[in-house]
Amino acid sequence: MVHPSKHTSAWVVVAGLTLANPTTLLAASNSSTETLSSSSTSPGTPSEEHSTVLPSVTVTDHYATMDEAPEAAPGGQVAKGARLGILGNVSVMETPFSVTSYTAQTIANEQARSVADLMSADSSVRMASSRSNINEDLTIRGFPVASSDFALNGMFGLLPHWRVPLEAAERVEIIKGPSAALYGMSPAGSVGGVVNLVPKRATAQPITRLELGVASDSVVTGHADIGRRFGEDGAFGVRLNLMHRNGDTAIRQQSTRESVAALALDFRHARLRSSLDLHYSDERIDNVVRQFSLAPSLTTMPRAPSGKLPYPGLGWTDGDNRSFLWKGEYDLTDTLTAYAGFGKHTLSWTAFAANPHIMNAAGDYAFFGGLQSMAMDSRTFEAGLRGSLQTGDVSHQLALGFTQLKQDAKLGFLTTFPPGMSNLYAGNLFPTPNTAGLKNPLLPFNESRLSSVALADTMGMLDGRFQVTLGLRRQSVEGQSYHFMNGTPSGPRYDKQATTPFAGVVFKLRPELSLYASYVEGLSKGDTAPVSAALTNPGEVLAPFRSQQKEVGVKWQRDGLLATLSLFDLLRPSSGVSGTTFGEFGEQRNRGIETSFAGEAARGIRLLGGVTYTSAKMTKAVSPELRGKQAMGVARWQLNLGSEWDVPMLPGLTLSGRLIHTDKMAVTPTNSLYIPSWQRVDAGVRYAAQWGARQVTLRLNVENAFDKKYWGTATAGYLFVGSPRTYTVSMGVDL
Repeated sequence: MVHPSKHTSAWVVVAGLTLANPTTLLAASNSSTETLSSSSTSPGTPSEEHSTVLPSVTVTDHYATMDEAPEAAPGGQVAKGARLGILGNVSVMETPFSVTSYTAQTIANEQARSVADLMSADSSVRMASSRSNINEDLTIRGFPVASSDFALNGMFGLLPHWRVPLEAAERVEIIKGPSAALYGMSPAGSVGGVVNLVPKRATAQPITRLELGVASDSVVTGHADIGRRFGEDGAFGVRLNLMHRNGDTAIRQQSTRESVAALALDFRHARLRSSLDLHYSDERIDNVVRQFSLAPSLTTMPRAPSGKLPYPGLGWTDGDNRSFLWKGEYDLTDTLTAYAGFGKHTLSWTAFAANPHIMNAAGDYAFFGGLQSMAMDSRTFEAGLRGSLQTGDVSHQLALGFTQLKQDAKLGFLTTFPPGMSNLYAGNLFPTPNTAGLKNPLLPFNESRLSSVALADTMGMLDGRFQVTLGLRRQSVEGQSYHFMNGTPSGPRYDKQATTPFAGVVFKLRPELSLYASYVEGLSKGDTAPVSAALTNPGEVLAPFRSQQKEVGVKWQRDGLLATLSLFDLLRPSSGVSGTTFGEFGEQRNRGIETSFAGEAARGIRLLGGVTYTSAKMTKAVSPELRGKQAMGVARWQLNLGSEWDVPMLPGLTLSGRLIHTDKMAVTPTNSLYIPSWQRVDAGVRYAAQWGARQVTLRLNVENAFDKKYWGTATAGYLFVGSPRTYTVSMGVDL
């Protein structure tokens, strides 16, 4: 974004076009779905006969606001840039990491209800839990990323804890690899990657969009999206999203109810930008689906059962999330900007859930029910400076930032319920025990404070063709864990520090071709040794685990298609007991090659997907029999091939399809059991037309079109059943 200042002329010429006054552009440029073309003329813009078209220039003296969504790439499926933590918004072609930023257009066309739905487009990402489970978690490059570790506008701890809806999201950004050096440590210390949501903002043009949808079996959704700008040059913006969903799902006797209310306010002036996001969501699922654990004696995996049953066939989850996030930045000078942000999130949640345990190859399983409640309070803060300077022929983009996240969680867990037995193929459902009047007091569960200071410098040489990024983050991890059954401390208070570096190099051989290499480290809270007389160090708190990723790759963008080819090497340590000592004795190494592509391959044909190969090995383990084994829950080959075709004979009609393939995966540490590979086909059709003065879009999507039965798994070895065939139909109207 161009910030007007006393050094900026009255007219700016970019990419061969004469654009309006920068102050006007500042107010109008936040919508990535709006484009400026040579055929459009803004009010007050000189006519072509009085304007001069100059060669393209790049303006580098100013910065985009930190919460602005980068412009969409051709085809509209992904964006041209993404936020890289302390580095701010960076062009994909100038990013020394593998990055994908999915747009609101893709979210709408996929009819994605949550982040997990959207990830069907990415070959390096897989769901690690059932869609209608209590929580929706992912694996990225073979390592788990919990939904509680997703970021909002670059800050952790503010999104719904168990499942993240997308009605208020303009972008969903996936930055692959450890994140602590760039973002600060996430609450759960995920190392596979970062999922960052960019909220919608009011655009220069008014938005009044209404949508009505129906999904299998009878889930009805209503969604309103309204945006306006006010004041001189549209300085004030308001964007409101309201959604309610209710009905019976494609799973037998399962129902869902979900509501979202999100209000986004922003103010933009010559030197000052500010935003405030208010978010409320609640969700209830009856007959919630749970993950399976495996009996140690199991020697053969039972075949995957129908996805239309709510295993184990009882229970519910009910919770609400409330949050706000304020962010602001001010240009102290033309080359120095100060910024700050503060947010708060509260979770109130209760569930009755039963975890099934598979006993044998015939599919018999036992289940044990429990009443659970959780209350969580999160507060997050950031502040820093971003600036630029020139030293000879080298430009510098400097960043200094401070972050802090405080979380307090209380848990109630009541297990005085009789167990049950069933079979995967019997189709049994059971009454949920009556919990009315039961006391389930909330007790302290976890307290944590994550603080960090980071410094980064991106140096540009050879007219920006060669860029080197260097940075350090000093992280402090403090906290206390408690026994969830009685609320007493489970060990000594945690108080550790660590410094993590990051480095990246980008060389643009041509404007459309970039080579890159990077090294980045992540942090996870170290484990605490069990309190046992058999150990020489009972209760010892280990230092934070350092994860490391090395990556090299090439990015190519031409004729509307953006493609990335990368090689990565990601290492994560783990703890265990060796002899009589508890320590950091384990290590998992995931090495692989990944290709991704998005955009227009030809006129009217768009591609979105990729192929990933991963070799995941336990390079260190306490037990010799585990060394060299394939890591649990990681497939060697994963493929996601999606395409869209605009039917030329019927303008406005688009056909879409996607093939998803996942290779077999180990579900035991010794590799004695595997779940088989699986393939899934999704299909869709949409029709967009102008009906009078209104734009109307009709969409039909079919997930798992052939009703494939398959197992999914998490990296901890838990299994879940793939979702059944599900239809989703919607009609959207722009008023």
